[in-house]
Amino acid sequence: MSWRRALTCMLCMLAGVLALVIGAAPAQAGVLTHADMVKRFPPPLVVGERDAELPVWPLFKQNATAIDLVGYVFESVDLAPIPGFAGVPLNLLVAIDANGSFTGVEVLSHHEPVFLDGLGEAPLRQFVAQYKGLSLKQNISIGGRVHQADAAHAYIDGVSKATASVRIINQSVLAAALKVSRQKLGFGGGRDPSQIARIRQDAYRPLTLQQMLEQGLLLHRRVRNREAEQLFDGSAGAGLDAQALARPGDIFIDLYLGLASVPSVGRNLLTAAGWRKLQGRLEPDDHVLIVMSSGRYSVTGDDFVRGSVPDRIVLRQDNLPIDMRDLDLDVKLAVPLAVDNVTLFRVIGQAGLDPAAPLDIALPITRNKGIVYPERITRELGLQYRVPADLLVAAESDNKSWHSVWWQRRWELAALAAGLVVLGAALLMQKRLVAGRRLAWFRRAYLLYTVGFIGYSAQGQLSIVNITGVMQALSAGRSLEFLLFDPMTVVLWAFVLLSLLLWGRGTFCGWLCPFGALQECSARLGRLLHLPQVRLRHAWHARLKRIKYVLLAAVLASVFVPGQATDKLVELEPFKTAITLGFVRSWPYVAYAAGLLLASGMVYKFFCRYLCPFGGALALLGRMRMLNWIARYTECGTPCQTCRHRCDYQAIAPSGKVDYDECFQCMDCVAIYDSDQLCALRIIERKRVLPIKSSA
Repeated sequence: MSWRRALTCMLCMLAGVLALVIGAAPAQAGVLTHADMVKRFPPPLVVGERDAELPVWPLFKQNATAIDLVGYVFESVDLAPIPGFAGVPLNLLVAIDANGSFTGVEVLSHHEPVFLDGLGEAPLRQFVAQYKGLSLKQNISIGGRVHQADAAHAYIDGVSKATASVRIINQSVLAAALKVSRQKLGFGGGRDPSQIARIRQDAYRPLTLQQMLEQGLLLHRRVRNREAEQLFDGSAGAGLDAQALARPGDIFIDLYLGLASVPSVGRNLLTAAGWRKLQGRLEPDDHVLIVMSSGRYSVTGDDFVRGSVPDRIVLRQDNLPIDMRDLDLDVKLAVPLAVDNVTLFRVIGQAGLDPAAPLDIALPITRNKGIVYPERITRELGLQYRVPADLLVAAESDNKSWHSVWWQRRWELAALAAGLVVLGAALLMQKRLVAGRRLAWFRRAYLLYTVGFIGYSAQGQLSIVNITGVMQALSAGRSLEFLLFDPMTVVLWAFVLLSLLLWGRGTFCGWLCPFGALQECSARLGRLLHLPQVRLRHAWHARLKRIKYVLLAAVLASVFVPGQATDKLVELEPFKTAITLGFVRSWPYVAYAAGLLLASGMVYKFFCRYLCPFGGALALLGRMRMLNWIARYTECGTPCQTCRHRCDYQAIAPSGKVDYDECFQCMDCVAIYDSDQLCALRIIERKRVLPIKSSA
């Protein structure tokens, strides 16, 4: 298979994975009934009926003769079914009050491996308990206790060894709660406060009226009567405006507008006194839309009440209305602009206006047809306003989106990428690597890097859980985005998939598996301690190596069995005990992992070769490799058996053929092949060509 074909296969594989990540649809599976809710929220609270449009339960409380709405309660899986690390969404019971503050978060169900017989559920419940009292108006971050919490920021402690899981939990809680706040509480437009840009107050630049128009800081729209009439063409409102029909060329409205809270707009448009007066009326993160107009149509109208919400101008963002109110502030313009009306509309910070996103502004124009019960026909004049990016402070990262996780782990990812580049280069230049003592020293150093950095430091142990998690998510029609919360795993998988195409299973199992590297260390220690070294007969080895495929089939089949069979069967792997939790676990699991390491001290890499279901999966995937990269002489196996006897993995048959499904790419046989001191065939050939010296 050519390199071009290999690259094409790899790109197709990655594209398929990406399509699954993006395209899989979420599923809904709330489990609580009205009776369950009543038990959890007893009097004086009253649980209302489940909402017909949004899967939430309203909570009421008797207040004298009135019944007040005090909040909403809902299951996260109904609103944000984000798969956890095992591919199954956590289900959390979330309660918020009418102001958007959390009154409680409770774990209903989960399949997170690290909290199942690992750390236990206590750290999980302690984590979710931290949400009580926090507000959706705050930027809720994981970690960051060195910073001071305030009205806009809040910090909660993470859980060591469960970084990916708690980030997914945080995203589930906030995504579900923000969805409820948008549709039921009416604030923030459902936007996460951490994802809203801020106006740069230090970015003022003196500009003329013309320069503001040219740079888009100020919008100008002049509409004549004929254009207003055209809005009603074909409707019942056509021809109802006599003045528009009589004078089609006259000005209907001559409109200027901009965001006066942007210093380069407000300070240039208003006098110094007007700007100071405006600043004195604003709270942090408030915005002000300044509207200046002339013509026969006014954005306020004759019956407009100062300080109220306008009905002749509408502000929207992401198709959601943003509330704004007249500031009732008289100011003077500092620019020569002939307008009849200047009005300032305030948008409070809690409304969730994002100045980095487009502001859709509409002027509704209404005509009435009929006298007794007139028909109202409304059409809109639309404009779009956008603040230049250089006048904004970008949205803060809040530690919960997968994008920010990648950015926060950028140095670990750089160290991993460097290690993978070194390994890839070494495996591509095998002849140089196996020369002299290079292979032995390089392999020892790299296995230490695998155990220390990839395993214990970066928590990058690939596992059968990665495969079962994907299967469970896909079988339920859920997104695979949860994978992106663990960037080390994603990068390792990308490299492993490429190495499977080139060399097969051996690259991961022989070089990148932290538990595999631990087993190799235990094997060396066993020899130093003179433990009995057992090398199974070829027939027994051939039988035992099939066990891992049976275990693999059992684990994969359990995905389609209701219950927690998969959670229990994946414990066949000692990876969570030995690597993720560092042997800090209940004694049966520690004894199991330690026993496997002891077995490896006598039977070389016992678990990897005979019991590892993940190794079995990689062996099957590795059959698509392109290269038979281990060179062989014609005489290998017939009669020479040197490589077979020295292969600790017993991956070379008596015939001399290499079993790549069992090869761990240690490259000992490659070193023998190229050595005049180790390869029996080369030694014999060398003796043939060397002259015989006389002893006389």
